[in-house]
Amino acid sequence: MTTNASLECTREQVDPRGPRFGGAITTVVLALALIFAGTTLGLLLIVWQTIVFGLGALVGLQAQPYGILFRKVIRPRLAPPTELEDAAPPRFAQAVGLVFLVVALVATLAGVTAVATIALALALAAAFLNAAFAFCLGCEMYLLGQRLAHR
Repeated sequence: MTTNASLECTREQVDPRGPRFGGAITTVVLALALIFAGTTLGLLLIVWQTIVFGLGALVGLQAQPYGILFRKVIRPRLAPPTELEDAAPPRFAQAVGLVFLVVALVATLAGVTAVATIALALALAAAFLNAAFAFCLGCEMYLLGQRLAHR
């Protein structure tokens, strides 16, 4: 997802490689959470990722730990981005991830393993799509919602 260069945007702009980097880390964290489901480590990974998504969705992408790591360590080693994108779609994607991880966390704490596994697997699939193919499912949901709202 990229912005159109002819459109002026007064919103926060982000390097699109940052959310993709975050998606790669999220993919690993969620895969490990599934592998270690039912253990203390699995629970801690779910709690961690819930916090990460919460910060990204509620505070902003600048507060999200994977975004901080990207900005401080990875981005200085890369060429400048060829374009920036609006931060609203990735932030919405963080909110969608937060909902899935809250469901997984509550289900894990309640001992409803099947629900936790499904919520984790869906979040993992979305993170993998972003990391591997630069396809942000939450971002696409945001854009679709915007189109429907402006009809």
